[in-house]
Amino acid sequence: VQLQASGGGSVQAGNSLRLSCSVSGRIFSSNFIGWFRQAPGKEREFLTSINWNRGDSYYADSVKGRFTISRDRAEKTLYLQMNNLSTEDTAAYYCAVGRSTRSDYDIWGQGTLVTVSS
Repeated sequence: VQLQASGGGSVQAGNSLRLSCSVSGRIFSSNFIGWFRQAPGKEREFLTSINWNRGDSYYADSVKGRFTISRDRAEKTLYLQMNNLSTEDTAAYYCAVGRSTRSDYDIWGQGTLVTVSS
């Protein structure tokens, strides 16, 4: 499996942005695919994940209600809709494939940078 994240950019606080993650190769029905981020000087943070087959999703408290994960299995694309962005959302965002909801991810995309200015 290979992942290619895109859609990052510079936005002002309060605005929205949608990230995409293109998937090549096979994702098994038991797999989860999710979004993580890493801000400068901070550890990588789990944001949200979705079971590729069932569609059940999970969110970190820090983004619940603002971010929405979705996937298009036919297009093999994962999305992250981010609303009401703040400067604290500035980070490199990564998509990844794993075997559980929040951890045990071992296939990573290259990341896309999101910069939120006040």
